[in-house]
Amino acid sequence: MEPHVLSLYILRALARHQIRERRVTLQTLVDELGVRRVDVRRTVSLLHEQGYLDVVRLHLSMAGFALGIGLLDRKLPELRRVASASEAA
Repeated sequence: MEPHVLSLYILRALARHQIRERRVTLQTLVDELGVRRVDVRRTVSLLHEQGYLDVVRLHLSMAGFALGIGLLDRKLPELRRVASASEAA
């Protein structure tokens, strides 16, 4: 799983929850995205360092919210790479 792809999913999920004024926890994101907690925590920390969200409140900054809103109607890359038939064998 690529962190930059997971960050798109996290931004989109947080924007959706922020619009609906729902409180989000790390576990909310883990359950919603079906991703390991450690991956979500690491990616949320990176987004915090880059200024896209407040890690304490799990609330998007204005820049993060703008990105998340822009992703609402977009088809995002797959979270996990699908193995080809030769890789599966």
